[in-house]
Amino acid sequence: MAADVMDAGEFDAYTKGKTFYYGSRGEPYGAEEYLANRRVRWTFLDGKCQEGVWYEEEGLICFVYENQPDPQCWSFERSAGGLIAQFENDPAQTELYEVRQTDEPLMCMGPDVGV
Repeated sequence: MAADVMDAGEFDAYTKGKTFYYGSRGEPYGAEEYLANRRVRWTFLDGKCQEGVWYEEEGLICFVYENQPDPQCWSFERSAGGLIAQFENDPAQTELYEVRQTDEPLMCMGPDVGV
């Protein structure tokens, strides 16, 4: 039996105001901070952050980032261990899972820090 895919209301209620760290295949993958008004901040854990927004389309949660204008659409499910995200642009490619969540904001380096 398939788990229930979260809609925008459920996703917003679960994520808003928190930062989630995601893993893939046993390795750290990235982190996303979920802000008010469906804004997000993503990092591949390299100190560089991308600002973006999310919206619901055809039951998927889609993200658009400042440097990636093509929507990245995911299905999100809640499991006993937390969120599971399946990349729907290429379902064979990426499945992420929640490693941990925190109320702490992401640590992002600004552009040209130290120059």
